[in-house]
Amino acid sequence: MKKGFYCESCGYFSAKWMGKCPECHEWNSFVENIGEKSPKNSRRFLPTSSAPVSLSQIETSATQRFKVGLEEFDRGLGGGVVPGAVVLICGDPGIGKSTLLLQVCQRLASTNRNVLYISGEESVYQIKDRATRIGANSENIYLISESHLESIEQYIQQIQPQVLIIDSIQTTYTSQMQGLPGNIGQIREVASRLMIQAKSQNIATFLVGHVTKDGSIAGPRVLEHIVDTVLYLEGERYHAYRILRTIKNRFGPTNEIGVFEIKEKGLHEVSNPSSLFLTGQTLEVSGSVVVSSLEGSRPLLSELQTLVSPGNIGFARRTAIGVDSQRVSLLLAVLEKRIGLCFQDQDVYVNVVGGLKVNEPAIDLGITMSLISSLWEKVINKNVVLMGEVGLSGEIRGINQPEQRIREALKLGFDRCILPLSNVKRVDSRLQKSCQGVRSLQETIDLLFS
Repeated sequence: MKKGFYCESCGYFSAKWMGKCPECHEWNSFVENIGEKSPKNSRRFLPTSSAPVSLSQIETSATQRFKVGLEEFDRGLGGGVVPGAVVLICGDPGIGKSTLLLQVCQRLASTNRNVLYISGEESVYQIKDRATRIGANSENIYLISESHLESIEQYIQQIQPQVLIIDSIQTTYTSQMQGLPGNIGQIREVASRLMIQAKSQNIATFLVGHVTKDGSIAGPRVLEHIVDTVLYLEGERYHAYRILRTIKNRFGPTNEIGVFEIKEKGLHEVSNPSSLFLTGQTLEVSGSVVVSSLEGSRPLLSELQTLVSPGNIGFARRTAIGVDSQRVSLLLAVLEKRIGLCFQDQDVYVNVVGGLKVNEPAIDLGITMSLISSLWEKVINKNVVLMGEVGLSGEIRGINQPEQRIREALKLGFDRCILPLSNVKRVDSRLQKSCQGVRSLQETIDLLFS
């Protein structure tokens, strides 16, 4: 690696320090990389084919996965663990990353697979205490407290595990690089060598990653490019559930989620997350609606609450939790321009109940109707689910996979779904009796509030 400065956000190299990265436009993201101690011997590469092969001559076979036994975790991985895959799991401190991986260790060890758990942050006694609490006590789980990569490689050769867990990648360092653990040079080198080891020996490898205060992965952006799968463990500290969200997956779909609930003995799966997020649903209160979003292949129903109250003209507040604040501002502008409502002197607060984060455009219709409900102090029927994207001209645009969303709503006891008219025409005739199609915001308002 060259001597110079690297951007911690995107990996951009510069011979001199720069205040702003010209690639990702982040400020104060450049750190110095001193260089390698032995550049000739530190890099190793995977063996390549002896000659180019025609695409038509390559024979493919289905990827052989093995199940963890936690259905929500397997869902996030795309159906199970792929031997030789490198998975990066990130999340806030104390969110439950180590606990979840220890449960994964127990499930895999029960299938006679050797699991090597390496921690650079905790002693083996601390890990044992956690394992006792969650009921993990397998002879096939090997614990080591180590941060030195060269020593870790020796343990891997000694134990020959099928599954390797590194907790965490930011605390692991190599003697072939100068600098403290966690700097850009150390992370890049350690991740590359662990990836080579995983591919060459067919070891499924899980790396635990730290996150920064804004929720992004600490370290260079290239870390996400090196690994095969990136999983985020999300959730509010004061809520009992955790969401495992797939950001990248070379072996399966992205944007899948797995939902867990924290209990005394670890993280327990939630097979029906919609019912969890609708528990304690507010009744007979203005500004409350139920919306449908799609997380990967899973439809998810959640309660959206809005509070519109008088504020100072010119200084009205706009607060959004769980939804994009810019999207809320856009929808407010559409309501003012196309419907003639006035929010300039109103403070607006939008919140997704339970701390869930939803960014799909299909919740636009729910946001607009909850805003009107709170402004007019009119209650929306509790048995209605809203779904649809709102255009700048006030039209209701079609959404993806409406049948899955409708079936999920009917399964949970809702008897009326309001969605774009273009979607209603294409759904199964047996579902159409529970649907009402709308073409514009004005039609929806007349339907709900007249």
